[in-house]
Amino acid sequence: MRRAGCWLLLAGLLLTAAPLRADPLALNICYNYGCQAQQEISFDDGLFNTLTDVLATATDAKSERHAISAVVAHMYVAAGKQTPIWRDRGGDSNDDGDGSMDCIDHATNTTTFLKLLELRGLLRYHDVGEPVRRGIFFEHWAAQLRERGASGVHTVDSWFYEFGMPAVVMSLKDWQGGLRPPGITAGFR
Repeated sequence: MRRAGCWLLLAGLLLTAAPLRADPLALNICYNYGCQAQQEISFDDGLFNTLTDVLATATDAKSERHAISAVVAHMYVAAGKQTPIWRDRGGDSNDDGDGSMDCIDHATNTTTFLKLLELRGLLRYHDVGEPVRRGIFFEHWAAQLRERGASGVHTVDSWFYEFGMPAVVMSLKDWQGGLRPPGITAGFR
């Protein structure tokens, strides 16, 4: 897909997936590669209280990024109880069928989750940016966090590991340089 086409696709998907619903804990997520399928989900107060408690443990930007990694995993598990995304596997090579997610689905959903947390005032040390891309021929996308009051920019990438595992959070510079998380080998972008 051309670069401009990817940007337009992601921008359009984020607009339709934005957590601006009558129910403040409801939002749209997408799956089936390139966000071909979309479904509304909602989080109950119990889960949201857990997410709030996890994020409240953060005492600085670094510990908030660590908490965000776990919170994103909790949000995906809750979404997987309402959609077929629980079938998603780490990367793309092991995916099979309805509910599979590529990096565009992951970047879109993770950004949507982060924007909901931001909208609810739960992120104290970061602002949520638009998804970022690395690569030219083989593109890879991730959600973006900008550290408040600093120049630190990080990615939140839930695509690498099996469904429900904590998201990988790393500096944008390292991520764009192709750094992979521990245990990830060839065959992954």
